[in-house]
Amino acid sequence: MGYNIVLNYSYINSAGDRYRMLKPMSKLIFVLMLVVANLVVANELPTLCSRDQNINEFTVLSYHEIANKGETLNSTYTVTPEHFEEQIRFLIDSGHHFVSVDDIIEFRKNKKPLLNKAVLLTFDDGYQSVYENAFPIIKKYKIPTVVALVGSWLKSKERVDFDSHMIDRSKFLSQDEIKEMVLSGLVEIASHTYDLHKGVLANPQGNKQPAVKAREWLEDKQAYESETSYKNRIHDDLLQSSMFLKRYTEQRPRIIVWPYGYYNKKASKIAEKLGMFIGLTLDDGSNTNTTPLSGLRRILVEGKMTLPDLKLAMAIRDANFTDDARTTKAAHIDLDYIYDPDPLQQEKNLGDLLERIKKLGINTVYLQAFADPDANGAADYVYFVNRNVPMRADLFNRVSWQIATRTQVSRIYAWMPMIAWQLPKNNPASKDLVVTLQVDPTHLNMGYPRLSPFSSKARKVIKEIYEDLAKSTFIDGILFHDDVTLSDYEDDSKAARKEYKKWGLSQSVTEIRANKAQFAKWTKLKTEYLDDFAMELAQILRDEQPGLKTARNLYAQVALHDNAQEWYAQSLKESIKKYDYTAIMAMPYMEQAQNHREFYDNIVQRVKENECGLERTVMELQSVDWRKESEAIPSKELSQTIEHLYGLGVHHIAYYPDNLYKNVPDADVIREDFAKKSLRMHDITQSYATPNN
Repeated sequence: MGYNIVLNYSYINSAGDRYRMLKPMSKLIFVLMLVVANLVVANELPTLCSRDQNINEFTVLSYHEIANKGETLNSTYTVTPEHFEEQIRFLIDSGHHFVSVDDIIEFRKNKKPLLNKAVLLTFDDGYQSVYENAFPIIKKYKIPTVVALVGSWLKSKERVDFDSHMIDRSKFLSQDEIKEMVLSGLVEIASHTYDLHKGVLANPQGNKQPAVKAREWLEDKQAYESETSYKNRIHDDLLQSSMFLKRYTEQRPRIIVWPYGYYNKKASKIAEKLGMFIGLTLDDGSNTNTTPLSGLRRILVEGKMTLPDLKLAMAIRDANFTDDARTTKAAHIDLDYIYDPDPLQQEKNLGDLLERIKKLGINTVYLQAFADPDANGAADYVYFVNRNVPMRADLFNRVSWQIATRTQVSRIYAWMPMIAWQLPKNNPASKDLVVTLQVDPTHLNMGYPRLSPFSSKARKVIKEIYEDLAKSTFIDGILFHDDVTLSDYEDDSKAARKEYKKWGLSQSVTEIRANKAQFAKWTKLKTEYLDDFAMELAQILRDEQPGLKTARNLYAQVALHDNAQEWYAQSLKESIKKYDYTAIMAMPYMEQAQNHREFYDNIVQRVKENECGLERTVMELQSVDWRKESEAIPSKELSQTIEHLYGLGVHHIAYYPDNLYKNVPDADVIREDFAKKSLRMHDITQSYATPNN
């Protein structure tokens, strides 16, 4: 809903007689009450479980072509003239008000109130149909509008290279048409880049990916472009776009509309320095007072979108649901199954995986980005180019992009260790390991090597690994492995002791454990320290992937026992607060639970005791019994478990592992199980939802 502090004058006038009879102070109170009442009516607060509890100040709509069937370049994003006007009328009749970019700037910078239910209208790509079919409606209803133009397309005289298809130049706006729209006072021109509305070669396997975000693969050099080259490429294009549009339209753009919605912090900063301080994206979520002008979110209006669909999309944005209130139906996939030294066999494996994913009916993938061939619990290799860890194969980008573009999956998480890295011996941080105090042979030993999170050298290396992951691929989220943990006998390294001193604690684990108060404080601070480091790494990823979501694996015992935080430095309550999703490893065979249903029930009950617990928790099930040589869990049992969890109110379910070669779990069964859960969690979506999977 739009933010509004303009009084409802019709309401005031109806109470005019009472108002005139009041004393001056009472009059002031009366007016303030009306303001508050008007605010309550005008603005719906976001859902309780939203990460951002501020209201949606305004909504931005993204249109492309306005044309009839048979006249379109891309029917997916084409709205007919009749439906376009129908949508405009719907918005007006439902109390929305169209605003300009100037209105938004004045609101943000000078606190000038926006009209109630404010909406900004935008058009991408500069199709001729915008002038022919949309502009008459824009003039009819006097709608402020932004039109984003691609410089190289306008400069072309006869043919335009449109996503590798040669299109007649007449399909795009002419200079005279643009000037006429600008002179109307209703249309503002935005940059859609000069020549970045295209894909560039982004990996050795030949995938073309959005040019603004991707680092280009240079076949002649068999290497990726450098960061300096990347930034220069973006800068030169945006500068050329700005200069061209100033000459061509007599308007210097102050808005950058990112092609395909992809951008990053580097590109945004370059645009701002060139005067384009407003950035329009396709990110999910509301535009609240925490949303920067450089990253305003838009609803992409598709051709098949009905009025109920549009209403639903706007309601979701107003409520500011995390991840648009989607339920999670996830498979946890090992890239080790796809990797093969033979490139041809590896491609065949990838094809098999894509077909399996289609069959599974899942909407989320947790995709392994590392490899642990010696199975000691620490990552020896990764599947992406980086500075610190040997690369087993440049595979993650290829697989994640193919999944995103060739299957129904809408969310791909990179599954990564946080501190469980086995670095090459020549790396200065390789010896900065977690030290376990060896006192009691029966105590909990995590059993695998990890870099000490308290070591500055180790933290630097880990940050660089995450920076390199962020630059090399397109992902929607990060799933931190179960190594975000320290036992109650860890970490007794030199770097850790130094940190404990800063915390006001004794400098050795032995001394801390001997003091009950110190032990409790130590447990709490260790938990916070690990989670804060995870959030720091997530922010590094968000610099490249602004809409990135966070998830973490959590041990089932942490959800089941009050004192388990001491054992693992993990907290269910704090995890639910800090991460978008907490994936509890609800694996009764691994935990040797006697009563499996009771095991699940107890976890779910603990989750429900936390505010937003069900909304933010994924129940991650095991599909094999590792204690019996990875024997498959019977399909009937897995189905009964999923059905039972859905019955308990669980929204998010994942499973691990997925073995495409053994059909474990059975793809047909899993598809039917997941189909029983609707696409979204909340009632606000149920009222207007169209059929979904």
